[in-house]
Amino acid sequence: MSRRTLLLGGFGALAAVGVPTAIAVLSDPAPNSVPESAVLSDALPSSVPESAVLSDALPSSVPESVVLAGNTNSVYSMAFSPDGEILATGGTDDTVRLWDVADRRTVATLTGHSGIVYSMAFSPDGKTLATISLDTVRLWDVAGRKTVATLTSDTGFVYSLAFSPDGKTLATGGNRAVRLWDVAGRKTLTILTEDIDWALSMAFSPDGKILATGNGKTVRLWDVTDRETVTPLTTLTGYSGNVRSVDFSPDGKILAVGGDDSTAELWDVTDRETATPLTTFTGHTSGVTQVAFSPDGTTLATSSLDDTARLWDVAGRKTVATLTGHTSSVYSLAFSPDGKTLATGGDEDHTVRLWLRLKD
Repeated sequence: MSRRTLLLGGFGALAAVGVPTAIAVLSDPAPNSVPESAVLSDALPSSVPESAVLSDALPSSVPESVVLAGNTNSVYSMAFSPDGEILATGGTDDTVRLWDVADRRTVATLTGHSGIVYSMAFSPDGKTLATISLDTVRLWDVAGRKTVATLTSDTGFVYSLAFSPDGKTLATGGNRAVRLWDVAGRKTLTILTEDIDWALSMAFSPDGKILATGNGKTVRLWDVTDRETVTPLTTLTGYSGNVRSVDFSPDGKILAVGGDDSTAELWDVTDRETATPLTTFTGHTSGVTQVAFSPDGTTLATSSLDDTARLWDVAGRKTVATLTGHTSSVYSLAFSPDGKTLATGGDEDHTVRLWLRLKD
């Protein structure tokens, strides 16, 4: 059975029971350092378009790409450190790999997970990396290359996570529950279960006041101003398949949503109580696995099961480039903090690609 089949079809077989959370703090030994090769370089275009359904267009340019050598497994998650010096990747070998961008090599392989690493995020200060697998979240000391804590969910399988902009709260989601953690205290603040199916993705607004969660075929916006008393705001509907990814624009005015219907949709979320559809990007021929805004908000990147990634001009409502080179589904992507590089991760081709010189 292929990894794609496992990822898309395996969720229905999982179930969970909800009870309070237990947390253990571990002191894992320093992980192995495994040198490998790598490379890097350059980002892109922002604004709020009117409502429209977009047809595909020929790309105006195709960025150069470089494959980071040494990865040997499917890549389901990735994140750049806030300073852009490290790219973290995770996948089916149950490990987390840290790539030194400047030296173009793997500097560490972090071990401890016992399942696929589906999601990861650096804390805003870059000192901590959170990764998720099965029912466990690991917090890693990036400099020390070791686990500093494990947060265990007793509500079942967890799949997605996001740090709040201030780094004090970590949101995790999975089977019928979303949980907010106090990072410093290593404890649960609240558990959200209302209208939660599979929380396959989540994102905090830049001001930290709203949490968007993809819940099956809907997206839920939550008021998380008070981390212990969370209030539902509105639900975005109309999707024919599961929502796989959500991301806020840097100014917090737009929410991008991608999923199994092969589209990426932009919503105006300036009104906290409502949301208005703005634009639907079409062109992918299979499910969209991840969406991400460039740091300046002018470009949206999408990855897909159709073996490609795409760059979209948000204001111009058109394809900027179709990125080809992967020979299997593209499950993950991430912009570098300066917006000059886009990293993408492949499934069965087991590659990490860096798309260079996206911005002069």
